[in-house]
Amino acid sequence: MAHTARRQLIRLVVALPAAALLSACGFRLRRAPQYSFAAIRLDGVNGPVAQALAAELKAGGLAVGASPVPAGVQPVVLQVLVDQRERTVVGQTATGEVRELQLRHRWRFALRTAQGRELIDTTELLLERDIGFRETAVLPKQAEEDLLYREMRDDLVQQMVRRLAAVRVPL
Repeated sequence: MAHTARRQLIRLVVALPAAALLSACGFRLRRAPQYSFAAIRLDGVNGPVAQALAAELKAGGLAVGASPVPAGVQPVVLQVLVDQRERTVVGQTATGEVRELQLRHRWRFALRTAQGRELIDTTELLLERDIGFRETAVLPKQAEEDLLYREMRDDLVQQMVRRLAAVRVPL
């Protein structure tokens, strides 16, 4: 019994300074983003990233698109210029058989107030992933490709959420 009590005391002595150090360095769990605007309208290309972003923003409490906008609130306008997937051959055998592909997801956007004032200038985000390819395993490689595109879409959405949360709309 005394041995167990000693172990618990040692754990406590070690854990308290560690917790104090973490709180002193500013560590905290990520919270839901806080936006300086209450409504957003998505204009332009309506691709997979735009759809996922709209769903994420709605879940975050924003009025999106055709959602009812609170009285007296002007929505910011997210203009989606490009939401494009690309697939390029980057590796071949001596006989010309494809061995490696590069998947890209290109997302270009601009954010403006309803009056046209730029909040975020035209910006392009480009994600790339490499994937091996075998002609004998086309179906599994297609499933892997779809999974990589979904992961890139989710990554782009999270980048956009962070960027939108950092924007300060002037009154």
